[in-house]
Amino acid sequence: MKHIDEYRDPALARALIEKIKKLAFRTSRTITIMEVCGSHTQAIGRYGIRKLLPENVRLISGPGCPVCVTAISDVDRAIWFASQKNVIFTTFGDMMRVPGTEGASLQKLRAEGSDIRVVSSTLDCLNIANDNSGKEVIFMGIGFETTSPTVASMIIRAKDKGIRNLSVMSVHKIIPPAMMALAKDPALNIDGFMCPGHVSMVLGAEAYRFIAESGRPAVITGFEPVDILEGVLLILEQITENRPDVTIQYKRGINPEGNHKAREFIDAVFETGDSEWRGLGIISASGLFIKNSLRSFDTLSRFDIPAIRSQEIKGCSCGDILKGIKTPDECPLFAKTCTPVNPLGPCMVSAEGTCSSYYKYH
Repeated sequence: MKHIDEYRDPALARALIEKIKKLAFRTSRTITIMEVCGSHTQAIGRYGIRKLLPENVRLISGPGCPVCVTAISDVDRAIWFASQKNVIFTTFGDMMRVPGTEGASLQKLRAEGSDIRVVSSTLDCLNIANDNSGKEVIFMGIGFETTSPTVASMIIRAKDKGIRNLSVMSVHKIIPPAMMALAKDPALNIDGFMCPGHVSMVLGAEAYRFIAESGRPAVITGFEPVDILEGVLLILEQITENRPDVTIQYKRGINPEGNHKAREFIDAVFETGDSEWRGLGIISASGLFIKNSLRSFDTLSRFDIPAIRSQEIKGCSCGDILKGIKTPDECPLFAKTCTPVNPLGPCMVSAEGTCSSYYKYH
């Protein structure tokens, strides 16, 4: 298939690996590259790319999985909302199994009788609200710049249609502030970033200019093995030539200017604010919150929420894994008590989670 087979071509992959080796051998130090995209994490594991690279080229996974970076306090709040009477709680499938405090989850709550529904699109939420006018319908809005425009569009449509029983619990986050926090962390020593392909379709290339200004390469990369290998090569070229820049490898999918219409939807509904990321803590201006002018669609404004004491899962290393400090096999729970069948941390729940990828492909 066009744009698929040629990006899985073994001959192209071998040629890129040889070029990567030649550049890597020019330096004696280890070069650390972080990918910040769950789809990249999955592809790197699936195609065994880490094993193909020279020993001094190290790929680490960052906070690219939106399910994984959702703070446990937000998971606990979602479970509280879903337990309320006269509420239909809706969410995407991955959130169902994410553990909250003491192992609580939306999946377990649904088994106990709460009305919790998995939806595949925001249109489903509009239909559910239309069909259940006597109930409060809550949608848990998770995801980065890729999914937030669709949630913004849903809120605008609900307002236009006069739907008053629908609200959004927004835990949406934006990627650049998290990347900036990681770039500034001296403990990580990140030499370059593989920027997310899907998010970049909305943001465009200039959103990562701060990375180049910090002296590191930023390459927006596609999701096939040749894409990723070429992304690694472009990063190494910038490092060896000492010319940090923002480069688009994924030219067949990325408009350098991004998607103006998607950003207009985001700006019409959301405003930025400080947000808590699992493992990274509170990052300034990294969350998307519903504007006051649309607060009737904000779940947090419609309910009196009690104080909820959240507690991280004992022994779980998801926070350090999301920062790139640890790999999953350095977690004491990994592949022992924490497995895809019985996930104790969010990084094992989502298919885009680093632990899930390691378990499946390593």
